[in-house]
Order: sequence, then C-alpha cells, then structure tokens
Amino acid sequence: MAPRLRSVLWVDDEAELLEPHRLFLRDHGYDVQAASNADDAIAMLQRQAYDVVLLDEQMPGKRGLEAFAEMQAVAPATKVVMVTKSEDDATLREALGANVRDYLVKPVTPRQVLTALTRLLDGEKFRQQAIARGFAERFRELEAVRSRDLDWRGWIERFDELMRWDVELAGAGETGLYESLRGLYPAMQRDFADFMKVGYPKWCNDLQGDRPPLSVDVVSEFLAPLLGQHKAAVFVVVDCLRLDQWKVLEPLITPMFDCEVTHYFSVLPTATPYARNALFSGLFPGEIAARFPDWWRDDRDDESLNAHERPLLEAHLKELRGNTPVRYEKLTTVRDTTDLERRMNSVIAAEGVSAFVFNFVDLLTHGRSESLVLAEVAKDEIALRALTRQWFERSALFSLLKEAARRKVPVLLTSDHGAVHCLTPATVYAKKDASPNLRFKMGEDLRAEQKEHAMIFPDPTVIRLPRRALGVTAMIATGDAFFVYPTKLREYQSRYRGSFLHGGVSPEEVILPLALLSPRG
Repeated sequence: MAPRLRSVLWVDDEAELLEPHRLFLRDHGYDVQAASNADDAIAMLQRQAYDVVLLDEQMPGKRGLEAFAEMQAVAPATKVVMVTKSEDDATLREALGANVRDYLVKPVTPRQVLTALTRLLDGEKFRQQAIARGFAERFRELEAVRSRDLDWRGWIERFDELMRWDVELAGAGETGLYESLRGLYPAMQRDFADFMKVGYPKWCNDLQGDRPPLSVDVVSEFLAPLLGQHKAAVFVVVDCLRLDQWKVLEPLITPMFDCEVTHYFSVLPTATPYARNALFSGLFPGEIAARFPDWWRDDRDDESLNAHERPLLEAHLKELRGNTPVRYEKLTTVRDTTDLERRMNSVIAAEGVSAFVFNFVDLLTHGRSESLVLAEVAKDEIALRALTRQWFERSALFSLLKEAARRKVPVLLTSDHGAVHCLTPATVYAKKDASPNLRFKMGEDLRAEQKEHAMIFPDPTVIRLPRRALGVTAMIATGDAFFVYPTKLREYQSRYRGSFLHGGVSPEEVILPLALLSPRG
C-alpha cells in the first residue's frame, strides 16, 4: 500500500502560479490543494482536515491574519505557515504573536516550502531519531568504561552525561533505550559509593588537596566573587533539586539569562540540616556545632537545626567581605509564595545579597511518601521532572527570576542536596536512641545486614560531623537502599519503597548543579 500523502491547503490569490510548487511537493509526498481567498479556504477546512495550511498574508478581502483567527476556530490543531511579500518586522511579530507556526517571505522556491513543511511535520521525529542514534552509538562506550576508575571530575562529566541522556531519551519516547540507560545505574551507584568512601574523608581532612567544590565552598568560591563584580546579587537555593530536574528547567531560563553551569558535591549526610547549613555557613557540620553550640544541638529536630540560616550566611559573608547586607526569605507554604508574588517589585535588594530558599521540590519528594495521589503522579524520575517543570512555570521562583532579569541583577542558583529513588529495603540493627532517618543514622552499635547497603564511620569526626558520645557511629545508605528495622520490615517496605529520599550517598543526592545566571542584554 502506498503511503498516505500529507495534505496541504495553500491559500493565495495567485493560486494559478503555484503549479510548479504543487508538482514538486507531490513528488515528495504532499497533496497540495489551493484556495484563492480566505472564505473558500475556511469552507474547505470545514469539510476536510489538512496537515498544514500555507496562508498568504496579503489577499483581497480578508488579511491572512484575520483568516488565521477563523481557521483556528474551525481547525485548532492545524498548523499554519504564513507566506507573505512583506518583510516588515511588525507583520512578523504580529504573526508569531498569533502563534503562526512558521513564516516565509516571497518569492519562495519549492525547496524552501518543502523545508518548512518537513521541519513542521517531521522535525520532532527526526530529532528523536537523532537522539536514539546518538545514544545507541554512545551506549557501548558507557557500558565498557567502568565508573570506578573515575576521579571527581570524571564523575561529574559521567553523571552529567547520563542525566542528559535520561532527559532526552524520556522526552523522545525511546522506552527501550531508556531502560538500557537505567540498567547502567546500579553499577554506577555502587562505584560511586566506593569512590566516596575513600575520597570524602580525604577531602574533609585535606581542604587544600585536589578535591571537588563542596557545599562549604559555594559562597566563598561563587557568591562572594559575584558580589565583587556587582552591587547586588540574588542567591537561590531550591531544596532537593536534582541535576536532571535542573536540566528540564534550564530551557525556560535561557531566554532571560546566559547560563554558566558547573557542579559541586554536597557534604555528607545529604540531609537538609547538614547540607544547607554547610552551604550558607561555609562550615562543616562539626565546625558549626563547635562554633555555634546554641544553634546546633543533637537533641533538636531537623527543622530547628535549620532555623539559623540567615545569621550563618551573614557571618560567612562578613568573614569574606566585611559587612554585607543580606535579605533572606524561606518559602515553604502557599501563603509564603503568594506574599512574595505580591511584593515582587521590592524583594530584590539594591545592594548585597537577596537570598531565597524554595522548599517545594523537597515537600513534593517528602509528600510522595505520605500521599497516595502524589505517589501515583510522581511515581518515577520522569514524572518527578514533569511535576517540577509544571510547578516552576507558574511559581514565585520563575517570577523572581523574571524580576532579576528585568532589573539586570545576576543570580546564583543551586540546590542543597538531591534525592534518589529508593527501591531496596536494607535491614539495619540499632539501639532505640539511634536517629530515625531512612538514609543515614547516628547511634551506638549500628550495623547493616548487608554491608554493601551502607557506609559506616566509627568516628563521625573523620567526615567533619559533630563530636558525639563515645561509641556513636555514623551509618550512611548507599545506592537506592533505605533503612528498615527487622521489627518493622513490612511496614517500612510498604510505606517507603519507591520513595525519593535523601541523606545518603548516591550521585543523584551528591552531584548538584550550580548555575550562574547573567541577565541577557
């Protein structure tokens, strides 16, 4: 059976001159029908569906743009290409503003028309095919090169590439290739845990050695130099934003900003009280506890441990640059974000740092464990990215970035830690006073039933955690494991399997985006 010809309706008052175009396009799989005026074209659209309408802008009677509005009412899914003699910028802006899909200036050759039709009807398919070919060619190399031989720079490059493929293959609908990619993750996570078990204690105790930027370096190495170049800067921390989530947000930001993206490693454990306090203070958790004992006590819950982010940031910037004005806001509730939107024209300070923490992504990942609805709509990484993008498009964060772009204020945007999709319950044994976290624990006599599920540090101070009572051990989950007790095995499995959790050691939690956004123009 011969393939179906693509249907094209060409609306032009000089339709008799289109015969060479029609014959050329027919040879390339297009059936072109002509109408000499807008009213006839609309009547034809009412009788038959067309893949594309080529619409002349300057015709006797109705202008092309007037006809376009009526065509949209009759056939809203039909793609329209404006074809006109006018090179006037105002006409181009009006056409694109009306959502015309493409714009051609007469005289046009048959090849130009074919190119426009191909781009419009098959461009996405060709892009998806190119992604599939590119990954198929690269997959064997990714499979052959074991990540256990990488240094920290190699880990960033490899993980960044895998996250790019993850986003692109999912977007292209390449289910088979996507599953092949996901098959690389377990070995990657195991190798990363081995790498961090050796490397992280070294970095903590040799800050001058060859190591990646850590949470404690972000303000000194990235924010402070920005303030040295500009009178004011915005510092945004999106709690629990993974690298792949950043990659789906970046295209929405680049029209407003030039984006310079680098990466840093979160401190361990990758939990908010440790990672975000280290980010703002420039201090490891053990140093915070020693220097500010009233702000860090082991008997406090996670929320109260993060109650001093602003003074920690102020103290850090004072050491780096002297007194620096700091405006700080943490946004957790709908009321918080609504209030920020209401004050948007005044939330960015004219001098110093305007710092904002957005907690939605973290609330989404935590809420997934508590809500059957969220568990269904955010069931995997693809769905989590989609939800994150939908939130961002209508968020106070997006409004804030637009305001910064309008005022020509640079932005440093990052996260404090990521999250990993946890599918493997790991049985652990601990005393009753052990901390309750699912990806890390502090306590006496901690041990995991299977050693590969956890990294254990008998002396937590070797990774710059607060000094505790003699015998207290730090245990940090690896891979996609989450800790369960033997007495609550079924309860924890049913409640937390499939959750996105943080606090442990995985590339998804540790390797984070750090984006310098410079307003365009």
